Formats: sequence, C-alpha cells, structure tokens
Amino acid sequence: MKTHTEQCEVCPVNKNAKLIRMGIDIGSADYVVALAGNPNVGKSTVFNGLTGLKQHTGNWPGKTVLRAEGAYSFGGKRFKVVDLPGTYSLLSTSSDEEVARDFLLFGEPDVTVIVADATRLERNMNLVLQVLEITDRAVICLNLVDEAERHGITVDVRSLMRETGVPVVPTVARTGEGLPALLGMINEVATGEFVCKPKRIWTESKRLKKAVDAVAEQLSREFPSLPNVRWVALRLLEGDQRIIEAVRSGELAETAGRNGNTQEEKAGRHGTT
Repeated sequence: MKTHTEQCEVCPVNKNAKLIRMGIDIGSADYVVALAGNPNVGKSTVFNGLTGLKQHTGNWPGKTVLRAEGAYSFGGKRFKVVDLPGTYSLLSTSSDEEVARDFLLFGEPDVTVIVADATRLERNMNLVLQVLEITDRAVICLNLVDEAERHGITVDVRSLMRETGVPVVPTVARTGEGLPALLGMINEVATGEFVCKPKRIWTESKRLKKAVDAVAEQLSREFPSLPNVRWVALRLLEGDQRIIEAVRSGELAETAGRNGNTQEEKAGRHGTT
C-alpha cells in the first residue's frame, strides 16, 4: 500500500492571474492549500510530509522571502500546497508577515492549515486568531503533541475546536502520525463537507467600533462581495499601506469581483469540470 507521500503528483500550470502574479502556478489543481504558522512549530516538516518530493522553491515576486510550493493527490483530487513564511503576526511589520497576510487575503486559498506548537499553544493563538479573522476555511494542525505529552501538557482538542470553530488535528509530523487525518480534514473543508464557523473576537472601544462600522459600511457599498470587510476597515484605519494601495490600485475591487463569481466560474478558476 502506498503512503500519502508516494501518491503525490505534480499539478500543471494554472491560469489564475492573481495567483500567478503572486508567483504561484497551480494549474489544474482542484484546491489550493496555504500552510501558515509561527517559526519553529514544525511547519516545514508538515509541508514535507504532505508533499514528499513533489515541491519546488523560489522567491515571492519583488521579495527576498523564500516561497515553497508542493502538490499531492487525495480522494481523486489534486491539491497545491503553498508554504507561507513563518510569522508571529499578520500585521505587516515585516516582509514575511506581509507575504503571508497578502496571500491569505488576496490569494484566497481554499483551505488554510495553521500549524501550532502543542507545547506553546498560548503564544501560537495570536496568529491562529488573526488567520481566522481573514478566512472561513481553516484547519488547525496541532503539531508536536508527543513533545507536549513528555512535558506533561495535555491539550483538550474538542474544547479547542469548540472555542475556535474550526477542526483541530493532532500530529507528530516528524513521524507522520496524524498526517493521514490531516489530509482527510483538509479535503472535507475544501469540498464543503465540513463547514467551519470560526470564532472572531472584537475588543475595540466604542469609539473605534463606530469608526470601523462607518468604514466597513462604505467598503460594503463599494465592494459588495468583499470578504472580511471589518478586518479590511480596521487595517485602513490603522494606516496599513499595503491595504491602502490595494484599494487605490483596484486590487481590492478585483478581489471582491472574484468573490462574486458563480460556482461555475469558481470551478473554472481551479480547472475543474
């Protein structure tokens, strides 16, 4: 019986203009999976376990930040995996953070796998919650559970799922433990079999909330299909130059337009029939 690594296959070149501009060629891949996480959580090990030898690296366009892509097949579908730079935040204070944030917001992956360290889960939750502000389709890969057990740490996976609203899969990536379950859950989220309901936390003051509401209302009028309007509104109020430029250049309008596509058009974007 072949392992999931041995079953991996390379996907042809994709025609999606936005992803190509981001340096990603996904071809006729059925689904795009983003891999996010803090540095030193075993994200690269998870990436290697999912994609095996079917991967290549380069730089993100205009950046010195490394870009890694890989591919695998599961359940008759082709998945392209994009390994995002390890980062503690998506608030765009570094090139790594900007690359990760921009891909999640503008690249619109079908599933985002957030790799978290079970031995230091609390410090990982900052990124987890930020990612869940951007996407409705995510899976938490709770890695290094063996190390956690050795330190007497037990994570209540069911409670974590309930509190975040997304599936949680415990793994030991270096041995492959849990990776088959992760593959299955990625497939369920990508196909819509599992519908995520991420919990989002808003703690702004009444004054800030009023400002966010006003900007979000204007954004909704201008870009009716834009996802995460309140998140974008907050970034604009904070003076995030990348988001401001996306509004000025029309990139935000393009994103909103793609979100308004029919299901048939979306299927065509991935090369499916």
